[in-house]
Amino acid sequence: MLDLMKTILISDPVRYPRMTTQELRACFLADGLSQPSEIQLNYVDLDRAVVGIAAPAAGPLKLTASPELRAEYFTERRELGALNIGGPGVVQVGDRRYDLDNLDLIYVGRGNPEIQFESKSKESPAAFYILSYPAHAAHPVTVVRKADAQPTEIGATSTSNRRTIYKYIHMGGARSCQLVMGVTHLHEGSTWNTMPAHTHMRRSELYLYFDVAENARVFHLMGPPDETRHIVVANREVVISPGWSIHAGVGTQAYKFCWGMGGENQDYADMDPVRIENML
Repeated sequence: MLDLMKTILISDPVRYPRMTTQELRACFLADGLSQPSEIQLNYVDLDRAVVGIAAPAAGPLKLTASPELRAEYFTERRELGALNIGGPGVVQVGDRRYDLDNLDLIYVGRGNPEIQFESKSKESPAAFYILSYPAHAAHPVTVVRKADAQPTEIGATSTSNRRTIYKYIHMGGARSCQLVMGVTHLHEGSTWNTMPAHTHMRRSELYLYFDVAENARVFHLMGPPDETRHIVVANREVVISPGWSIHAGVGTQAYKFCWGMGGENQDYADMDPVRIENML
């Protein structure tokens, strides 16, 4: 089946303050991505990112190049990371098959024509969160297990932001051209992520919120530090964050989110902090 591709056009900081709630969601939110037995993809004009979810249920799903890419195959000029946020699954790249359990990730570099996703069990289907950016060079296929993703605990219960950060694709882990990916786990009783907030004009960032309870939501803060807005986010929805925007959120209960970046550099620490007392 052909992959479905929706194009998202990002607004700029001049028009942004006048946007309605629905206009903000149309420009900065990718939703409806998790559809059983489908690959749902969005093409984002910001740094030409592609974001989506492959949800194999009844059988394998092959990743193909949508017409928007003008490519013979998906990774002809791209790289991607695929994080399994569901049950046990398999990613096949060419003739090789890679088993991925929950919260394992695979990096697929430029120049791999055949990519396929499948679940090991219909009762507990896999779901692969896909993030892709253009790539100027080829790097090898690499699997990163959750246990090997350099867990680092930061924050505190007293500030409601005790969390563990797992780095998968970065300068000290799986290598890539420009893609950086990791996952943050909020501890029970903590709800805030990435606070104090920051910006980084050198990279765009996308947040996939997942393991959000059905009756829970995350209030994602965005915009320039002195002109903030929020987007209400449900499970398996993605917020697109341009370089001029902060990206932080608070949930009605604990959750996880996958942060992914592409742009000028891969330095995780390259950010411009924003003092809480200066936010409006």
